[in-house]
Amino acid sequence: MTDAAQLRSLVHELLAAQPPATTDPVDFLKARFDAGLAWVHYPVGLGGLDAPRSLQPVVDAELAAAGAPDNDPRRIGIGLGMAAPTILRYGTEEHKRRFLRPLWVGEEVWCQLFSEPGAGSDLAALGTRAVRDGDTWVVDGQKVWTSSAHLARWAILIARTDPELPKHQGISYFICDMTDPGVEVRPLRQITGEAEFNEVFLTGVRIPDTHRLGEVGEGWKVAQTTLMNERVSIGGMRLPREGGMIGPVARTWRERPELRTHDLHQRLLTLWVEAEVARLTGERLRQQLVAGQPGPEGSGMKLAFARLNQEISGLEVELLGQDGLLYSDWTMRRPELVDFTGRDAGYRYLRSKGNSIEGGTSEVLLNIVAERVLGLPAEPRNDKDVAWKDLTR
Repeated sequence: MTDAAQLRSLVHELLAAQPPATTDPVDFLKARFDAGLAWVHYPVGLGGLDAPRSLQPVVDAELAAAGAPDNDPRRIGIGLGMAAPTILRYGTEEHKRRFLRPLWVGEEVWCQLFSEPGAGSDLAALGTRAVRDGDTWVVDGQKVWTSSAHLARWAILIARTDPELPKHQGISYFICDMTDPGVEVRPLRQITGEAEFNEVFLTGVRIPDTHRLGEVGEGWKVAQTTLMNERVSIGGMRLPREGGMIGPVARTWRERPELRTHDLHQRLLTLWVEAEVARLTGERLRQQLVAGQPGPEGSGMKLAFARLNQEISGLEVELLGQDGLLYSDWTMRRPELVDFTGRDAGYRYLRSKGNSIEGGTSEVLLNIVAERVLGLPAEPRNDKDVAWKDLTR
């Protein structure tokens, strides 16, 4: 399937069989998945048609014009952007057929159990243990900064399965059932007032070996697929011109001329151009994905995303003057959506502070870009060949 006209024909067949105005949204999404129109570059039978990724906008545009429901991607972004590509690459056929359809339709929300209190930036130093007991693994440990854990049915989890090996080699990758009685989710209230993130305690959680992705001890390799896709999904999300943080600032500038100064004008122009460059670079990155798996370039996009969001939101607060100091609502919430740009200027300013931490800290990403994109010498690492159990903690 390489022809846009053929795809449009399939979309029209779907719309005729499942009219959006009279079809339950979930039933429509299931029919769309079964027709191969969910993510067209996925294999036939798994929501796709083995078509080029570049043809997905053709499908999306036709369905949007017809008023068809979407799958609320902000609510299920971890499943779509991280779990699905990892399952596709490392999962068994049973994994793919069990998890991908309810994931894409939005019936099952996913979260990511990677970071730990003592292993955030140095993720490979994680200490959550998974001990084999026959055909199951018993997991004990703590994870932190877990978006959507309070909503999730499933989680992608990395845990240490062999402390005798160096830290990168003794990790395995699992699919964790968040309804297991040993899983405890506690909210983490943020500077915004919300508890978008959580800490997760794992006590005697039993995971069948059939829910392992990749070989035992190869979890770090599997996790790289997740992390590369995560950074693309955060930093390379598709936006229209003036989408994202730059949009509210530009609107305020046009609607409130009394706030304008020459200095603010120059700074806004600079950030507007940088935001547009980042948007177009993201488009190019998505086109490169057609040729294969995402690479370290996604780390560069995520770096730019964090810096721009923080600079733009700071400019917005300054532009608004005393109004920029107002904050509408400190109510404790556990939201269903990860919203980088919602609510008012004060929210955007505070929420953007997390952009340089989540999805890999900017410091870690700078190292990745330096070493894997620019080819600069790697930083000395004295602990790479030391058994994890012997590391200083």
